Amino acid sequence: MGGSMKDRRRLSHLDAKGAARMVDVSPKPVTSREAIARGRIRISAAAMRLVRAGALAKGGVVEVARLAGILAAKRTADVIPLCHPLPLTHVDVEVRPRRDGFGVEARVRTEARTGAEMEALHAVAVAALTVYDMVKAADKAMEIGEIVLVRKSGGKGGPYRRSRGRSARR
Repeated sequence: MGGSMKDRRRLSHLDAKGAARMVDVSPKPVTSREAIARGRIRISAAAMRLVRAGALAKGGVVEVARLAGILAAKRTADVIPLCHPLPLTHVDVEVRPRRDGFGVEARVRTEARTGAEMEALHAVAVAALTVYDMVKAADKAMEIGEIVLVRKSGGKGGPYRRSRGRSARR
């Protein structure tokens, strides 16, 4: 792992010796938090015609991917080792057809001591992977990408909103 020991101490998931650790959030207050993430999956025009025609053997891509994203948000701590399990109060995942594939957006809310960014990002990634799984018979060259945290609110770090091309704190 690169960087000096001083750099490593700034990462909350590393202890003073550089070992991975789960952050102790018990001193933090419970606050309302929200996170929004987005991503996309690019699909060939021929495969998108099949999706739009409902001609895929696995069924309705949008609804299955949307539900997979919701389930992923709820199970984030089960697959990302240092994430805290959160009592989610709302999860919304949208899978929107585009000319060249799908755009995916997840919005996650909680009342907790830590934010829901990982849950929103995980929801987007799994929804896109579900689209891939459902469409792979028609297009194995799909590309999943551009998964980003768009906005977060709540907590000590304050609000965050991604600006074009880079992050920006408010």
